[in-house]
Amino acid sequence: MRADRLLSILLLLQARGRMTAHALARELEVSERTIYRDIDALGAAGVPVYAVAGPAGGYALVDSYRTYLTGLTAGEVRALMMLSVPAPLADLGVSQELRTALLKLSAALPDTRRRDQERVRQCYHLDSTWWRQGQERAPHLQTVHQAVWQNRKIRVVYRLPFATAIERLIDPYGLVAKAGVWYLVFARNGALHAHRVSDYLDVRLADEPFERPAGFDLAAFWEEWCAGYETLLSDFTATVRVAPTLVPQLPWYLGRAIDDQIARAGPPDAAGWIRLELSFESFEAARERILGLGCAVEVLEPLALRCSVRDYAQQIVALYHPAARDSA
Repeated sequence: MRADRLLSILLLLQARGRMTAHALARELEVSERTIYRDIDALGAAGVPVYAVAGPAGGYALVDSYRTYLTGLTAGEVRALMMLSVPAPLADLGVSQELRTALLKLSAALPDTRRRDQERVRQCYHLDSTWWRQGQERAPHLQTVHQAVWQNRKIRVVYRLPFATAIERLIDPYGLVAKAGVWYLVFARNGALHAHRVSDYLDVRLADEPFERPAGFDLAAFWEEWCAGYETLLSDFTATVRVAPTLVPQLPWYLGRAIDDQIARAGPPDAAGWIRLELSFESFEAARERILGLGCAVEVLEPLALRCSVRDYAQQIVALYHPAARDSA
């Protein structure tokens, strides 16, 4: 399109300075005659482009023009240059588009702003993945992405727990990447759901389009869905005593939400231990996490969890007891 080519000429002249019609034509894969017409069009539109005659001549922009093109402040430029290509965008196949967009932005900046780019890259790096987070395979992500963008229904196949694979026709409203994991927000039979894309065994585009509701807000839905999901993950509560040596480390093991509970906890007992109510997604998860904290946590309630932790601890002691090792 001609508009894209005119913008490309602008960015090339700003990034590289003076260029000949021949060089511009080669870069944009058009004829020199087309470049002459485009230069005339830019001038007619008020862009301060001028020609320099002679062997070392060519076309150039007035130096001050690049500042007016963006109007970005120094702080805004630094913020934009902190952007890297996160893994989720690479998964979608749009990483090259982001790199190109940043390159175009770079070309549109004044010299004083462009000199800050490399310094910003050396000072800041954003990593959106968590420790030991393996890359989750989502082989059908590209198909889902296409369906979301084109408002096309898709047929998905997935397996329910303890059930055979089932197929559903759904309306894919949007994709969300949370800590490197892709979720699809979709509608089926008038109800909204969210599902991991990696759980799909097969995804096929349907010919039938769907109409996205005018009032649908993906970010708002996701925030509400996450709040409900986290509630489900915290439906088992255990009352415990925590050793004073472990209290400062609890947020690292159980998340920052534990800070509020520690602040509201009653005074320590004679040994310095405090009493807390800890939430877990299940009985089994509570046992696993508490066993991992060793003798720094004592379960008080419920009795079933206390007995289960004690039983597992006794089995571990028996396995590592010298007598058991000698008999093995």
